[in-house]
Order: sequence, then structure tokens, then C-alpha cells
Amino acid sequence: MDYKALIANRRSYAMDWKARTGGKVLGYFDPYFPEELAYAAGMLPVRMMAEREPDTLSAKWIYSSCYPVKAFTNQFLLGRFDYMDALVHVEGCNWMYNAFEVAMNHDPALLTHFLFVPEHTDAPTSRDVLRSELNVFKGKLEEWTGKAVSVEALDYAIEVYNTNRKLLRKLYELRRFYHTPILGSEAMGVMLANQLMDKAEMNLLLADYIRELEAREPAGDRVRLMLLGSETWSTDLEEMVESLGANIVIDDLDNGASYCWNEIIPLEDRLMAIALRYLGRPHSALRDNNWRRRPQRIFELSEDFMIDGVLIAKQIYCHPHGLDNYAIWKLLRERGIPFHYFERDLSLPAEETKLRLKAFLHTIKPGLTRLMGWHQPLNLEV
Repeated sequence: MDYKALIANRRSYAMDWKARTGGKVLGYFDPYFPEELAYAAGMLPVRMMAEREPDTLSAKWIYSSCYPVKAFTNQFLLGRFDYMDALVHVEGCNWMYNAFEVAMNHDPALLTHFLFVPEHTDAPTSRDVLRSELNVFKGKLEEWTGKAVSVEALDYAIEVYNTNRKLLRKLYELRRFYHTPILGSEAMGVMLANQLMDKAEMNLLLADYIRELEAREPAGDRVRLMLLGSETWSTDLEEMVESLGANIVIDDLDNGASYCWNEIIPLEDRLMAIALRYLGRPHSALRDNNWRRRPQRIFELSEDFMIDGVLIAKQIYCHPHGLDNYAIWKLLRERGIPFHYFERDLSLPAEETKLRLKAFLHTIKPGLTRLMGWHQPLNLEV
């Protein structure tokens, strides 16, 4: 799978998809966006990706935001997203809402919608609130497209997306092997490309790709790392880690593992089934504000994937992850898991980042986790 070409040519892919199907392309920011509903309405949901390029426009519209928000604003104003017919903002990051407002004001022809998702995902009324919001959104899609979203269309969309999640989970399961056949940069590249494509088409590519991986010769010994922090938009960090002899075998990113970790359980009420899936997905830093469940999930993943250390890459000015870090650091220190924290923007200062990663990896190659041997296969021979 040439995931780099898929990512680089995402505009061409979307334009071609529109020409082939006669459908519309819908862009979204937030991981809680219910893609199945848009897909059932005959639309192509596309995750918007930030790119590092000269920014000459965003400062006139937005003051003091993170780099992805500025990049999205700059890309909109430059016409980079001219292939999108609709744009949805899900209640979440207030800074990203600023970019949504700019796009909405800049292009009145764009179908726009604000979708409220409860921040307290486990509150008693959250499921009913979200189901009601989904029903409103469904009605808006039906009015815009001129056709009803049928039960059969919803069932098909749910099946396609559940299949997609199962295939992506297989990629992660292959990374649990001590000698894994897939590198972290490949896995993240596939994850990013997946969020740009028609899932029915992507499922065919994924099935072939997984068969190739299962026949591939496993890689040799590498330091096994987990990646935490803000969303990523490229595979630069993973590739840099691999150049130093390590491998990111698991992550807990909103557009990484959390994107595919749970499926929709079919119910008679399809909208409620969709609502329960998104409320039950692994909590993002923004919505893990009631019981702090992320730390326990991170620890369980660290055991399941036999990691040696953790990288925490936070986007500069990303307040949700800034507020979340204290709980993550506390967990890692209590469990004796080595970790390295750094802030980044859309690009990586190559030499500085490489030097810091080298120093970190040097501390854990002969580190306590390896000496303790808890991540090694258990030898029961007498």
C-alpha cells in the first residue's frame, strides 16, 4: 500500500471520487464526528489534515492559536480545501472552532453544521442528548441531499465502518508480536490514509495489505515505544525513531489507535447505536475530564504491547493535552515506565529532536525494564 501517495494526492482522490459517484465530500476536524451518518447519506467523510507551509493569512483572522488551527485557516483561505462541499465542527476544541468560523464566513456556499457531543460522555443523559443531535444532523443531510437516509443505508454504513475498524485492529495486533512485521511509520501512514478514503475501497486495500504483512519476514530486535500526545499529521516522528533503531508499536492518539478501537454494536435504534459507539470510544484528553480513565488505558496498552518506554509529543499550545499530562506523568512514574516529553509544532526540528531521542533511547536500551525482563517471552523450560 502506497500510503504516502494516498496522503499526498488526497485532493485528487476526493475529486475523482466525486466524479465517479456523484457524491459530496464532507470535511471534519474532531475524532467524535459520526462518519457513518454522512456515509449513509452518500457523502465521503474526510479527516482534515494540517500541513506545514508558509502562513501569510491566518494571523489576520485568528489570534494566538495552536499550529494546526492556523494551518487549517491558512489552507482554507488559500483554497486548499476547495474540493469539500460541507464542513462539520463537533463540540470540542474551542480553538478549532475559530478555524470553522473563518471557513464558514469565507465560503457561504459551504454546507456547515455544528454538532454538539457531550463533554461528560458517561453522564446519565449523554446518550439521549447525542442521539437527539444525530437526528438533527440526519435531517439536515436529508434536506441538503434531497433524499432520505434509509435504515438500509445506515446498516450498510455501519457494516463498512465496523469492517474497517476490525482490519485496522488487525494491524495493531500484528504490532503486539515481539518481532513485528510492521513498523510504526507504516502503521501510522495507513491510519492517516484511511481517514481520507472511501472505507469500502480502503477495506479492500487493507485486506490485501494485511495478507502481505502476515507473509513478511519479521523485523529484528528494536526498542519498543508507545506514542502519546496530540494528533499527528505525518509519519516524520515514527521514521526518525526507526532510524535510531527503535519502533513505535502502539499509540493512544485520537487519529491513531483510538480511532478504531471500538465498533458499533447493532441496535434496533441505529442512531442510538452510533451515539453509544462514539461516547464509548477511548476518551480523548478533552473528554477525559470526569473519571480520568486514560491513564489506566495507557497502562494496559503498555503491558499488552510490551513497551520499553513512552514518547509524549504534545502540540505547542494544545491545552487539552497540557491539562491531561499531570495524570499521565504520575501514572508512568508510579509504574516505573521511562518516558520522554517534548513539544512540537507541525514540523520537527530534525537535529534537536534526533539528539533528544538518542539520549532517551540510550537510557532505556540497558534500562530497568529490559533488566527486569517483564516484556520478554516467558521461558517455562526447566
